[in-house]
Amino acid sequence: MSRIAKLALLTLVLGLISIVLQPPAPARAGIPSSGLKALAPISEGNLTVFPVVTDSIHDTSGFLTLDEGLQSGEVVVSEAGRAGLLRPRRNGDLHPELIFTPGDGAEVNRLVLVNHSSRPLILLAGEIVTGGKQDRVVAQDRIVPAKSGAVDLGVFCVEPHRWTPRGEFVSKNAPIAQPSVRREVMVQRDQERVWARVGGVLGGVAAAAPAPAAAELRATSSYAAAMENHDVRDKLRQLTAPIEHSYRKLQDQLHAQKAVGVVAAVNGEIIWADIFPSPELFDAYWPKLVLSYAAEAVTTEKVAAYADTKQAQAFLDDWQGSRSKSESEEGVYRSTEIAGNGFAAFRLTSLAPHTGFDVHDAKMAQ
Repeated sequence: MSRIAKLALLTLVLGLISIVLQPPAPARAGIPSSGLKALAPISEGNLTVFPVVTDSIHDTSGFLTLDEGLQSGEVVVSEAGRAGLLRPRRNGDLHPELIFTPGDGAEVNRLVLVNHSSRPLILLAGEIVTGGKQDRVVAQDRIVPAKSGAVDLGVFCVEPHRWTPRGEFVSKNAPIAQPSVRREVMVQRDQERVWARVGGVLGGVAAAAPAPAAAELRATSSYAAAMENHDVRDKLRQLTAPIEHSYRKLQDQLHAQKAVGVVAAVNGEIIWADIFPSPELFDAYWPKLVLSYAAEAVTTEKVAAYADTKQAQAFLDDWQGSRSKSESEEGVYRSTEIAGNGFAAFRLTSLAPHTGFDVHDAKMAQ
């Protein structure tokens, strides 16, 4: 072997040794952004939303939303102490009847849900069900299998001071809690902090409302009832109506570009992103989401500042975190939480046969 060849071989061996001995790079936790792109903003007052498009979508027609399930009767939610047996299906029945047991084992942070539907049910953290002994908010994103039977549902109360029955649980088209409440529910997971945040919101809307409405708002401890107050709804519509009008004008274009979500900013600060795997699923949640963002804007002191598309895109691109954790239900779903630099992100992935795709991404600024 020539001297030059020997030197080349020695250089190669030393290079390989240095690679082997080099300490590994610090592990990074993250989830890919899937080619997400933020479009030009739609703004009104101190609220700005950026439609988000993608290069990849999935068929979500096989899933059921909570609103659809409750309105059709295929989904039943009850206090934990009242869910009993299911009467067997009889000829002509759409679904079996839930038979309630006597006694009262109701718990603040626990409800029972039954999905009678032949479709799996998507639950999003922040969705509010009203009724029962207190209004509750769903604690985490999850999927409930089709024909599920009784399932324990983790929740937080968003109506302190009431513990008396008020009919069966329902879900109106409006209530997904505003981002600051959702953040306490998803990240802090502490009932006292949820109550404190709800109290702050109620105090803020009461202070900004005209006298008759202010008295009504101070008399309720229900977040959902406050958001349904006539004067509060008027304030919300002042923000949402122009944004929804602009969105409808762009809807055909947005569908052609595969719009699957939105980034929201208040007072020029990016606060939240909600991303779905299909335009159809995003459309199903859009009216609730825009109201939740508007509620955050209405209950935040207005500042003359605006976010731009570059900021929204940077928020979409950064999914790398210092740590992550996952939990899953085999064959149903996996939930992944990422703690990043200045943000927290949550991804819900369907594990059902013929799916395996992400159903919802929620990312919030910290």
